[in-house]
Amino acid sequence: MHENSTAVSEKRLAARKLHRIEPLTDPRWELFVEMHPRGSVFHSRAWLEALCRTYAYKPIAYTTTAPGNPLQDGAVFCRVESKLTGRRLVSLPFSDHCDLLVDKTEDLPTFAHGLEQELQRESWDYIEIRPLHLTEMANGLGQSSATYSFHQLDLRPDLETLLGNFHRSSTQRKIQRAQREGLIYTEGSDEPLLDSFYRLMVITRQRHGLPPQPKSWYRNLMDCFGRDLKIRLAVKDGRAVSGMLTLRFKDTLIYKNGGSDPRFHNLGAMHLLYWESIRDAKNLGLRTFDLGRTDAEQAGLIKFKDRWGAKQSTLTYIRFAVTGHSRHIHIFDQNRAGWKMRLLKQAFAVTPRVLLPRIGSFLYKHAG
Repeated sequence: MHENSTAVSEKRLAARKLHRIEPLTDPRWELFVEMHPRGSVFHSRAWLEALCRTYAYKPIAYTTTAPGNPLQDGAVFCRVESKLTGRRLVSLPFSDHCDLLVDKTEDLPTFAHGLEQELQRESWDYIEIRPLHLTEMANGLGQSSATYSFHQLDLRPDLETLLGNFHRSSTQRKIQRAQREGLIYTEGSDEPLLDSFYRLMVITRQRHGLPPQPKSWYRNLMDCFGRDLKIRLAVKDGRAVSGMLTLRFKDTLIYKNGGSDPRFHNLGAMHLLYWESIRDAKNLGLRTFDLGRTDAEQAGLIKFKDRWGAKQSTLTYIRFAVTGHSRHIHIFDQNRAGWKMRLLKQAFAVTPRVLLPRIGSFLYKHAG
């Protein structure tokens, strides 16, 4: 008798299994991410270390590579365990995107089957992946998805060409306005710059109806990334009116967070920071400016990024769960939370500003 195709497939999957590794301690991980063409800042040990220090998330990676051999593939997750929002594997919390670093399509069923077994064995509520490049992960689990806009700017043209590609009235003239107004650009990664940046983040997050992430998150990023992190400020009359945090990884500059004082929006301060970041990236020989993820309903921010000549694409986050078991929707999940999120945003918008960092310090560890 011939075995049916399902039985043969199951035997093949059993022959190749996933191995767990600890990316913070396994010396192979950092080299693998550095060498892999899709290895990003969000796969890096520095990013994982900052997540672990701030939120006590435990990073774990899965690979088909046997122990002791150079890594050939890998998928990294954080274990998020919360009494408020449930237990889950996320790849990765607070990360705009995180590709599965799997090159061979014949290995994808091994990852799909292995992660399905992991979910059932550990009784996770769901597993979430946030790939930059959408990957088919066929398994026996139920799936749900959420989509976001994503922008990247190609830095290979010369500065004059890049500047000419910016929207004339909304971008070029804003840069010129900032220069005429005498805004001073400063950058670095010290505590006084962090204080100014964080003050602007609190103002901006409240304007959007959200608390800020804890200050310790940004301090840990500073410690973990060292010179590859920069806080960039636009200063008017000795006071920071706009701020941006960027990370450098391989040939990419990554915009991670920004904040501003709305009383000075007409001065073009944020435009100045983007332009100086682009100039800095060009001087460093970088090839890409990653402008990050944007929620679908933020039409104004999407247009802002479009006007820098950045290429827009779609990010699709996918959750896998035993059908009917993905009962938790975590806070700040604007694509899935609906009316609950709207009520939270209304409450945060009128919360005394001094309380918002404390609220963020408590809530964000549940929101990864």
